Amino acid sequence: MLDNLNWWEIGALLLLALLIFGDRLPAVITDGLRLVRNLRNMARNATGDLSRELGTDIQLEDLHPKAFIRKHLLSEEDEAAIRKPLQGVYDNLRADVSGVHDDLKDVANAADLRSNGARPGTATGAPSAPAPRVSYDDAT
Repeated sequence: MLDNLNWWEIGALLLLALLIFGDRLPAVITDGLRLVRNLRNMARNATGDLSRELGTDIQLEDLHPKAFIRKHLLSEEDEAAIRKPLQGVYDNLRADVSGVHDDLKDVANAADLRSNGARPGTATGAPSAPAPRVSYDDAT
């Protein structure tokens, strides 16, 4: 949760909290922890009630609609039947994207050779004349 904060920022936040809440800070912290504890208990009770009503074992992670449908309503055969028509489209799209990626690499390598001043056919390190600039009007 606080992975992107360094020690100076955490210290500044603590100092700010101390300045805002003063001597009420311990009470505010305990109230916040009690709120988190109550929310966890409410979620645990809701999953327990849902498990009893449906007759299956439901975890808190299963309450996401996609995970719930995948785990409790669809069999593996149903899920495979749903994925099958889209798998071909996905494979074709992936092949097209990888082809475009390879083409872009080739163009970038060719542009890099031109910008360095070295041509693939020249063996000497003599600088060559700069390539003429092509404008948009020339291309259209």
